[in-house]
Amino acid sequence: MQFSRTMSLCTFLVVLIIAGGTSLADDEAGFRPVTDFLKLPDGWTLGSCSAVGVNGRGEILLLHRGRHPLIIFDASGRFLRSWGDDLIQSPHGLRVDRDDNVWVTDIGGHRVFKFDPSGKLLLSLGNGKPGAGDDQFNKPTDVAFGPDGEFFVADGYGNARVLRFAASGKLIKTWGTPGTGPGEFDLPHAIVVDPRERVLVGDRENNRIQIFDRDGALLEIWAGFAPYGLAFNHNGILFVADARANQILELDANGKVRRSWGRKGTGPGEFDLPHMLTSDADGNLFVAEVGGKRLQKFVRK
Repeated sequence: MQFSRTMSLCTFLVVLIIAGGTSLADDEAGFRPVTDFLKLPDGWTLGSCSAVGVNGRGEILLLHRGRHPLIIFDASGRFLRSWGDDLIQSPHGLRVDRDDNVWVTDIGGHRVFKFDPSGKLLLSLGNGKPGAGDDQFNKPTDVAFGPDGEFFVADGYGNARVLRFAASGKLIKTWGTPGTGPGEFDLPHAIVVDPRERVLVGDRENNRIQIFDRDGALLEIWAGFAPYGLAFNHNGILFVADARANQILELDANGKVRRSWGRKGTGPGEFDLPHMLTSDADGNLFVAEVGGKRLQKFVRK
């Protein structure tokens, strides 16, 4: 195994992230912020926005903590439809798979849901009671997709583990225990699978990303930031929502911060707890803010 960060380098990265953040007036990341582009129906308001996804038609799926928890907009921000009031108790993570199915983690109901593009429930995992059994979650946080339809769940707030499932929903294996050592977790909050089929886990309170193979063998650790949200763009570039620093980070292939932007605030390109994020086919970024209760779009220049 190779662990490619030392304490001195961790300290350097923290300083780099804090010092390197920009406002969008002097944005170095090549993005232009667009706020207030969503057109909600009259009388609707957004609660804390926890996650966002984009499907193959370019539609924007926003998950928030309020009435109509899952709202779908077209690419221009025009309202299309919504669902989830009768099922999702406390929304957390949202991902869209290659077939445009929508996956939601519910930290209130301790469940993971899979919907078809129209909102029909296809799969529900978890028995609704918090626990560490094979049919239980304890506030699951995020979902990632592997080959052949398999998927991974970060079971983060109550448990400190990752679960690997077959496409059918059958559990294949789990790994992870609470702690600060290699392979241990202190709130596995975000999870993605890279083009090399490695599983990247945002180990939030340990301020690092841990990288595993699909069987849970630890391969590498990237430290120095708080990975609340993780998302690859269409070119395989990894972006991180660091809500502790109120910044978005772009990482290189070795986990080093290539550039960052953002600071605490409510203006365009500023953030109030950026939680999770996604990218569309054109490379534009969408960032859901829990504290700011909004979605920001960043258009590539």
